[in-house]
Amino acid sequence: MNKKTSESGKAFIKSFEGKRLVAYDDGTGVWTIGCGTIKYPNGNAVKKGDVCTDAQVDQYFSNDLVKFENSVNSLVKVPLTQNQFDALVSFAYNVGAINLSNSTLLRKLNSKDYKGAAAEFPKWNKAGGKVMNGLTKRRNAEMELFLK
Repeated sequence: MNKKTSESGKAFIKSFEGKRLVAYDDGTGVWTIGCGTIKYPNGNAVKKGDVCTDAQVDQYFSNDLVKFENSVNSLVKVPLTQNQFDALVSFAYNVGAINLSNSTLLRKLNSKDYKGAAAEFPKWNKAGGKVMNGLTKRRNAEMELFLK
């Protein structure tokens, strides 16, 4: 599979990530900049005090997106609709490719249990062991997009 995120999928991810030109702690001690970037294209981690421009935000987002598209393309072994792909890229963008690769969501999906996979999205609504309203909203939106 060699899918790319649709324009609406990119807008979906950006709507949840937001945009910050100054590095911030994501609430779990991970420094983040732009639209959810935690590592620059050169591999260096974002750190407190870092700043970027709008153009850099777009560059970082594109770089991050390709990594997560590649992860979804390589991990998923069943056919996907564009909406399913976009939802999975959004999920991986937020929780990381390693978490996707070890998830029950992926196991169910790869066994062709699409409905069961969709039902796994809402379970990923915690950060630092606490339920987060923003993550609950995002996971429900990803599940709806996946089922669309």
